[in-house]
Amino acid sequence: MKEENPWKIVESKAIYDNAWIGLTEHQVLNPAGGKGIYGEVHFKNYAIGVVAIDQDDQIYLVGQYRFPLKQYSWELPEGGGPLGTDPLESAKRELREETGLVAKEWQELLRMHLSNSVSDELGILYLAKDFEQFAAEPEETEQLEVRKIPFEEAFNMVMTGEITDSLSIAGILKVKLMRAGF
Repeated sequence: MKEENPWKIVESKAIYDNAWIGLTEHQVLNPAGGKGIYGEVHFKNYAIGVVAIDQDDQIYLVGQYRFPLKQYSWELPEGGGPLGTDPLESAKRELREETGLVAKEWQELLRMHLSNSVSDELGILYLAKDFEQFAAEPEETEQLEVRKIPFEEAFNMVMTGEITDSLSIAGILKVKLMRAGF
């Protein structure tokens, strides 16, 4: 397969813009040459997730109501990190804000595109270990509940569909596979 862009942009128009996202509508010619429209969401932050596991193999999960889903969600400590900044520093900040944890050991687990058919959002996941506990400092938009549970229980929550957040699923499965020797 060719790696060149088979789409031709005829015209682009900014539809919406705020501090977190921009939405652009493109008039395009698709790969077959037909006229079409393509909406593109540009994210102004990395999506950052942290798999925080303590010495007793307990993982930290954060519960919160997710406005777009209109439901409560259990997930890894996660948030945004401004593009162009060190994603690890954003991960450290998010972990401290949401759980009060400060980790001494960090390892990047993976990078993934979260919805590449309509957006450019890049997710970056880290494994964090060896913690000191401080007070959490959630943002005013966050009403969080923090749970510490056995890693295997979190894995089962992924497998039964109780955890549906993509960063959380990817991070928990990656650690499970690493433990299995992959």
